[in-house]
Amino acid sequence: MGIIIRQSVKGTVVSYVGIAIGFFTTFFVLTNFLTAEEIGLTRVLVDAATVFAGLAQLGTTSSAIRYYPYFKEEEKDHGFFFWTLVVPFIGFLVYSLLFWLLKEPISGVFAKNSSLFVNYYDFIFPLGFFLLYMSVFEVNSNLLLRIVVPKFIREIVVRVLTLATYLLYAFDLISLDVFIITFSSVYGIATVLNIIYIFSLKKISLKPEFKYLKKSLVKDYSLYTFFLIAAALGGVIAPSINSFFISAKMGLNFAGIFAIAGYIASMIEIPYRSLGTISGPHISQAVKEQDISRANALCKSISLHQLLGGFFIFLAIWINIDLIFSLLPNGDVYVVGKWVVFILGLSRLLSSVFNVADIVLRYSKFYYMSLIFTYILTASAIFLNNLLIPIWGMNGAAIASLLSYLFFYLLLLGLVRWKTTISIFSWKQAQVILLVVLLFFCDWMWTSFLTPLFLKLPIKELYLQILDAILKSSILLGSGILLTYICKISEEANTLIRNILSRLRLKK
Repeated sequence: MGIIIRQSVKGTVVSYVGIAIGFFTTFFVLTNFLTAEEIGLTRVLVDAATVFAGLAQLGTTSSAIRYYPYFKEEEKDHGFFFWTLVVPFIGFLVYSLLFWLLKEPISGVFAKNSSLFVNYYDFIFPLGFFLLYMSVFEVNSNLLLRIVVPKFIREIVVRVLTLATYLLYAFDLISLDVFIITFSSVYGIATVLNIIYIFSLKKISLKPEFKYLKKSLVKDYSLYTFFLIAAALGGVIAPSINSFFISAKMGLNFAGIFAIAGYIASMIEIPYRSLGTISGPHISQAVKEQDISRANALCKSISLHQLLGGFFIFLAIWINIDLIFSLLPNGDVYVVGKWVVFILGLSRLLSSVFNVADIVLRYSKFYYMSLIFTYILTASAIFLNNLLIPIWGMNGAAIASLLSYLFFYLLLLGLVRWKTTISIFSWKQAQVILLVVLLFFCDWMWTSFLTPLFLKLPIKELYLQILDAILKSSILLGSGILLTYICKISEEANTLIRNILSRLRLKK
């Protein structure tokens, strides 16, 4: 776990720097200078391009991790990199034709409430191409156990460049048309930087060695890729269904509000973005070698630390949620998304904790069995969004997402346990859940009884909110960390705490 932890920690640091930039961009630029409709436009464009890229991959990001061990030999990949470029390009050509043919019917769905999206539909193609190859180069870096630089490009470079783009538009230096062109070009720049980085490692080859394409391997790859293509038809659509349904049924302005709430909730997944990325090849290797003991240990450790990290971030967000919307420019517009943050937060926590089971299944010989669950996830998300949005609006969309993923992961976990005997559960997780319940109860008690007392003090209300948030955050989060340490829930977490205390010279 040594290299996993080191790369994960570095990647998490990069993610948090990116989050800080994203926080500034979201809460002091977007909500201040852009309308909710314009925010919704960029969100829906990115979601549509993400769906396009996910389909066009033809499963490359998963199959690359699964089959790389068959080509890897010391420091050589024997032309494996070449195939990871060719297959997605074929997918890009196929799905470009499909999305072009579907332009009219899709435009008809969005024309009434989101005509602005229809006007910029064609930008899905270049944006989708850039997102496609960003992912391809990132997964190749991942295979070489180098996640930090690609993560730096995605989390920091992209956000700095998009911030500059937003500011240019905010101060009327560019028109909306030029803004969308520049916004799309940011991802093109990121793709070029990823290309430069991976070639600088000098561990890849563009020369295919056909002797490694054994008949049995090609057959297995073809079946696996066919499965991934079929799975992608459902799997890549599910995460974006909310924004599509909201923009189509309610309008881009509501999609913009939902996007801001979703951004806040997405902070919960930060630890998983690093830990899940770097652990994928190790799980793949353990599954390939039928090392069930190692796979179990990896999955339990990843799931536990995702639960710990995600929970503390979730608690920190919810403790300060009212203050966040008070400080947000035009917060009175976006505060209607408060409970969207909570519901989506639960969904993100669920996904980050249980998604390791999906990794196991996709790299096992039973990978094809997850196909039906992927379609169940997508079908349930479509059905629930269609049912709940007319009743509860954006909250209904968030509930639809939570229920869909809950049902999906219950089925998935049962299947993984049955077919592979690998489990992600441990008694340590039960301790964390008890801690979660205790601290959220304490937060409710504080908010119900102590916060009203603070607000009666003869001080400006905003200052009182800040003081209340600081005290509540310090006491509850500090108590949670102390209980985690005392109960020895995670040796890795305890070691990290001791190292921090040692550096602060609070403990020898």
